[in-house]
Amino acid sequence: MHVLPTERLLASGKDGSALNESRHDLPPVIKRAEVVAVALVIVTAICVTGVLYVARGFFLPIVMAFVVGTMLSPAANFLERHRVPRGVGAVVIVIAVAAGLAFIIGLISAPVLDWTNRLPELAATLKAKLHVFDRPLALWHEMQAAIGGGSSQVATSLELPKFDWVQPTIEFLSPTFTEFLLFFATLVLFIASWRDLRRTLIMTFADHEARLRTLRILNELELHLGNYLLTVTLINTGVGIAAGLACAIAGMPNPAGLGALAATLNFIPIIGPIAMFAVLVVVGVIAFPTLSGGMVAPLIFAVITFMEGHFVTPTIIGRRLALNALAVFIALAFWTWLWGPMGAFLASPLLIVGLIVKEHLLPDDSPQLPAD
Repeated sequence: MHVLPTERLLASGKDGSALNESRHDLPPVIKRAEVVAVALVIVTAICVTGVLYVARGFFLPIVMAFVVGTMLSPAANFLERHRVPRGVGAVVIVIAVAAGLAFIIGLISAPVLDWTNRLPELAATLKAKLHVFDRPLALWHEMQAAIGGGSSQVATSLELPKFDWVQPTIEFLSPTFTEFLLFFATLVLFIASWRDLRRTLIMTFADHEARLRTLRILNELELHLGNYLLTVTLINTGVGIAAGLACAIAGMPNPAGLGALAATLNFIPIIGPIAMFAVLVVVGVIAFPTLSGGMVAPLIFAVITFMEGHFVTPTIIGRRLALNALAVFIALAFWTWLWGPMGAFLASPLLIVGLIVKEHLLPDDSPQLPAD
């Protein structure tokens, strides 16, 4: 009885060896259940984003209070170890934070209000100072007209935008009194009851490993967010002091207010230093008779932010929790679009939260949890 080669192949496939080899050669098949799961995740993410955008007046103060409260929990633990009741420590910490914010706002608000009232006069001065750009702008418009990309009428002077957007912009950027009240009330209650919330969240899970994983996540969140707030605050304070000294040396008006503004804007990655550089350019051009004199302080500030962004911050923060630059930029763009300036402030802390949760729930090497 002769056995054909194909029959030998089928016979060898009975023990699974040849059949398994042929299966490995086949491309992966995407199952319908996987497609449905991915679609459900996308739809859920879109729905959650829509809810967060529409109800930002409620969710923004709550999320801000939770993140800031987690950052300030080490300070409350420190006061509690020194026999200060948790509730009293929470009130003291929130009052100290509010006093610091009021001090910074006081330094910034006076020159901002003064300059806002003098906008038409300052606009005329700025337009007169920027006459050096008239010829490049005229050449640009001539080039556009030559290639058919613009009108034949050539503009010979720099036209500044109108200031009708100032009031709506201030109203958009300024949180309402209700949001402030909700934020501070939630912050006090969150710090005061953080230990009970931790215990309740951990005991929600019946499995010992799940409880231990939750405890590790909460401990790392508290540690990393607290270190992040302390480190970034110290770094930004140093940047503000350096910027104020640079403005004082360059002869800029109100160097203390400009330094406080630099420290505040530096809490917003990427966008904050760029906005501060633009503010210094405008103030310098208006305050000094020459363009070169007005660019001294902005150039010094650019050197300060370059040193801080490329050497100081990566050396201190990068060793503790590495953040990818692209991930930071995408998170900054998303949360700024969703919640404005407060969302920009929350971008990096929320990214840190996401990375810590991902490392524990989806570990790369699946590390073993310690025993009891």
